[in-house]
Amino acid sequence: MPVGQPLRGVSDLQGAEICAEILSRCVPTAEEKGINLCIELLNSRVNHPGYMCDSTEWGVHLCKMVGSERVALLYDIYHMQIMEGDLIRTIQDNLQWFKHFHTAGNPGRNDMDETQEIYYPAIARALAATDYDGYVGHEFGPLGEDRIAAARAAFETWKVD
Repeated sequence: MPVGQPLRGVSDLQGAEICAEILSRCVPTAEEKGINLCIELLNSRVNHPGYMCDSTEWGVHLCKMVGSERVALLYDIYHMQIMEGDLIRTIQDNLQWFKHFHTAGNPGRNDMDETQEIYYPAIARALAATDYDGYVGHEFGPLGEDRIAAARAAFETWKVD
């Protein structure tokens, strides 16, 4: 079965139970080594049809089922804009479950500029106002030829005074 295709007859709850069982087998090693196991929230509408971990609610439920602080979510802002919107409130309400963030403009996974519907400066300020001390990874495809300038612009977008 191709990756990302829904399993016939497997409900969201059953899928979460299967994932929790498998992740629970990895938890002792993750806890011993002090590493995080991050499950990435992706969209199932545009890029990953059939992907089960496509909502914050499902991901948080999975983390709670596993019951280890080493199992957390990678909150991909691009994907969650497509699936849920309400980004800042979702981040603030669920921050304890997020160990990493990804960015990209929407639509198109491009630069985080004025052509995109996500206003990243507000998201950066909201995240900076919390106690989050993890990573934000810029995962976008620059439209222009100067990739260094695009990376610099992404960095500046997230620079909060």
